[in-house]
Amino acid sequence: MMKQIFGKLPRKPSKSSHNDSNQKGESGANSKSNPHGANGTVPPPSSTTSNHRANQINKPLGAVYEALPSFRDVPSSEKPNLFIMKLTMCCVVFDFSDPSKNIKEKEIKRQTLLELVDYIATLSTKFTDPAMQEIAKVAVVNLFRTFPSANHEIKMLESLDVVDDEEPALDPAWPHLQVVYELLLRFVASPMTDAKLAKRYIDHSFVLKLLDLFDSEDQREREYLKTILHRIYGKFMVHRPFIRKAINNIFYRFMFETEKHNGVAELLEILGSIINGFALPLKEEHKLFLLRALIPLHRPKCASSYHQQLSYCIVQF
Repeated sequence: MMKQIFGKLPRKPSKSSHNDSNQKGESGANSKSNPHGANGTVPPPSSTTSNHRANQINKPLGAVYEALPSFRDVPSSEKPNLFIMKLTMCCVVFDFSDPSKNIKEKEIKRQTLLELVDYIATLSTKFTDPAMQEIAKVAVVNLFRTFPSANHEIKMLESLDVVDDEEPALDPAWPHLQVVYELLLRFVASPMTDAKLAKRYIDHSFVLKLLDLFDSEDQREREYLKTILHRIYGKFMVHRPFIRKAINNIFYRFMFETEKHNGVAELLEILGSIINGFALPLKEEHKLFLLRALIPLHRPKCASSYHQQLSYCIVQF
């Protein structure tokens, strides 16, 4: 059975076709590279291109992208391997800027992601190290990306004096992004996730890239990010000081450099919950946080957009 399944995975091109074709066509599906780096030919999320998602398209040349068997159709002993294979399959990223491209493959991937979400919800054994590595890789490849900045300046100016009638910029890949976020949320929240092992993949670099996504114009994305980061803060105690410091740095840059950020309200919501859990007497670090980060947040002209969340944080102190 497993031989038949392996036969359906996208395969690397032969050496001859590799030499004749663009080297970007190498498949990342079978790569065992760093889960926080690129998958196969996917460059790091920070690379800049004319299309902000083009740098992550990782569809192998000459490969067949076909659905793998359902978990219901294989013996229990083969499900862990099938789980890894489905995760690897979901590290292929398609171009959503053209709705007419790869329609069948996009739907296969979406259904596979939904299967993975259901599988995680019913898992009764601890996640293995390879499984955690692949889950992190799926998140890195699909979620971590740069945002178009064309409307950013305009939207911030409009928010000061004029009612903004324009819709926020929505990623056409949201039907896939949403399920990947759900997959990551289920993984972080699962009692089957061992934080001591998972911190190798949900590390500082992962958290920083997750925080970068809070600048998304899509409120649906920011809501997922808020829930996931809050879960990470609760589960990975070793990351707590780092997360607080990273959020502080976002606020400093917002207040003293850009005055532009879409996710200040959501970050303050997370902090409101964190502050509520501070032990008494307050540590010096927490007092400095109030004086240097929270109180100065009243200064920006757009403070009205997050005033409610900021007031809650101040009251908690």
